[in-house]
Amino acid sequence: MPPDYLNSKHLATLKSHALWFLLVFALFINSCKKKEAANTSDYSDAFKPVFDNTNKLFDLKKPLEGIQYLDSGFRAIPNPTNNDRFGYYALNFMYNKKATHDTRKESLYADSMFTMAYLSVGKKYYISDYAQACFAKGDAYNDLGQYNDAYKCFYEGYFLGKNHLDNTILAEYTYRLGMVMFRQSHFKEAANYFEESYRKSSAYTDNFKSFYQRQELLNDIGESFMSNGDIDSATLYFNRALTYINKNNNRYNTKTQANMLETARAVVYGDQASILLQQKKYARAQILLAKSIAINLRKSNDNYNAELVEINLAKLYLEQHEDKPFTDLLGNLHNQLDSVKNMEAAMGWNNLMSTYYTQKKDYAKAFQYFQQYSALKDSLMKQSISIKETDVNQQLANYDKEYQIENLKDDNKLQLIYLYLAFACVTMAVIIIFLVYRNWARSKKDVEVVSELNKRINTQKTELEGTLGDLGVSSREKDRILRTVAHDLRNPIGGIVSLTYSMLEDDYTDEQQELLRLVNVTSNNSLELINEILEATNSGKGNLNKELVDINSLLNNSVEILGFRAAEKHQHIVTELLSKPKELMISREKIWRVISNLISNAIKFSPDGATIGVKATSNENGVIISVTDNGIGIPDNLKDEVFNIFTNAKRPGTAGEKSFGLGLSICQQIVESHHGKIWFESSNKSTCFYVSLPAV
Repeated sequence: MPPDYLNSKHLATLKSHALWFLLVFALFINSCKKKEAANTSDYSDAFKPVFDNTNKLFDLKKPLEGIQYLDSGFRAIPNPTNNDRFGYYALNFMYNKKATHDTRKESLYADSMFTMAYLSVGKKYYISDYAQACFAKGDAYNDLGQYNDAYKCFYEGYFLGKNHLDNTILAEYTYRLGMVMFRQSHFKEAANYFEESYRKSSAYTDNFKSFYQRQELLNDIGESFMSNGDIDSATLYFNRALTYINKNNNRYNTKTQANMLETARAVVYGDQASILLQQKKYARAQILLAKSIAINLRKSNDNYNAELVEINLAKLYLEQHEDKPFTDLLGNLHNQLDSVKNMEAAMGWNNLMSTYYTQKKDYAKAFQYFQQYSALKDSLMKQSISIKETDVNQQLANYDKEYQIENLKDDNKLQLIYLYLAFACVTMAVIIIFLVYRNWARSKKDVEVVSELNKRINTQKTELEGTLGDLGVSSREKDRILRTVAHDLRNPIGGIVSLTYSMLEDDYTDEQQELLRLVNVTSNNSLELINEILEATNSGKGNLNKELVDINSLLNNSVEILGFRAAEKHQHIVTELLSKPKELMISREKIWRVISNLISNAIKFSPDGATIGVKATSNENGVIISVTDNGIGIPDNLKDEVFNIFTNAKRPGTAGEKSFGLGLSICQQIVESHHGKIWFESSNKSTCFYVSLPAV
């Protein structure tokens, strides 16, 4: 069998292993949270049972019942915490990944996990949540076929969290990195990552899921060594996997567990047989292949793996010229492929049929099957091109260089300004010299005047250059100081918020409770101001990561997230979406922030029980999104200052909510960076903000 097919078979086996890893991702998030819950109560008392019961329903393979229970339970919580929301989005991410396979919702919920991670209070929780969000977003990108972005998320999450995250999470990251290396045919590096994942997986809770995952890791290490040509090491790890399974045989003896143990053994038998085939030990190989097939062809077992093993057994029959078993086996396999689609097995089937008819000198049929084999092989090659185009060994070095590149860009911009100024000065000097030469003949007085003018211009040029240099340095220093002060203040103020929340639950006098509430509200307002300052100083920096985004889905996501805030004021958000889905090339995160900010303002400045409208209309130039409130309106004397940073147009909300005047300035920067437009219309009782985004 051709080497490229063998590698494809091994990758297919690892893909089937990956499915089990994904099933326990939510469990790992839960276990990581529970370890810290003893001291910090990551989840609120109201959300803990909802989270645990949803996981139980997922474990019982009842995902629809689980997600319905999650939605109803979460809606019943009056004031969910930031961590509650993070857990809610993580479970929704898993549901859409594993149950509905809706890649767009999967990506949106991963983005929501990022949003909650940004709001985490304290470095420890920020790193933990952000790294887990990277993990989820990497899986979402991987399912969308955007492998470069997926690899970047995996690397970013791993290197950010390797000194802070629990080993249960790091084991998953190293497993993902191993899969990346295997797909790129870096089998030795893949084995190293799988071995690291196996070592870190010792931190898993001792149960059947962790046992099953660890035996798969041993087999994956063997797969990597076998693909790398290290037969001795591969044999060692396959034997270790089989021994590990048999050693735990008596611990897990329910019907389902016993069946899964048999399936695991069958996979190992197939891999051991592959080594025996390479060593031409056909008799022993045939026994193991038959055992593997007999187990995995059973209903609900790994039929996909069984079909690949059948290809190996058929190859053995062909090499030994056993025509009857060969044709019978391939006939049965052809029927199986009608119900269990397996491109790798179909490719091997056509290749064997072509070889068989070539031996029978029936070249017409041989050519027919060879054409089908070639077409399937080309299709598989195209699927792997995007993976192998990127050398992930360079990713980490690239991240370090990104910061250097950004600094060089700033230096280049400044040097370009100086170059333009120098060119302008040279041009002016040439003009002056020409005027001096032309007027010299007329009078010496004119020459003296021109000379004096030249001196004054040179003086002004020097002063201008100095002023521009000082202005640039001052601007950068101002931004740096502002970001540093805001960043350093965020943690202690966040601590004050958490402390006062905790103290409010204790018994104090009414006067003390009022003082604590005042400190809590003031601290929350300060924290919100700091976040807006950071956003304002950073919103114009960096490249936009644009992608095709469905506007209806983005609006639904924003309304869903902010519906809880509107419910607190008994408000109702009415959405009017496009009649047909329409995608724009935008930065999902940035435009999401714009829409969310406009809806938040509408909630803030509308009275209790008001209706807020969110509408999307389409025209030949793109899409116009409008957010309408029924609030206090914007006075004429403040309309010109609404979009100014640190504007004086800020006013408290209808419930006394604090306003800092930064949000609309940030929105304007983001929309204009997308070549769009933002404006508003306001009367005494309502205000409507419009955002126009150009079509692709």
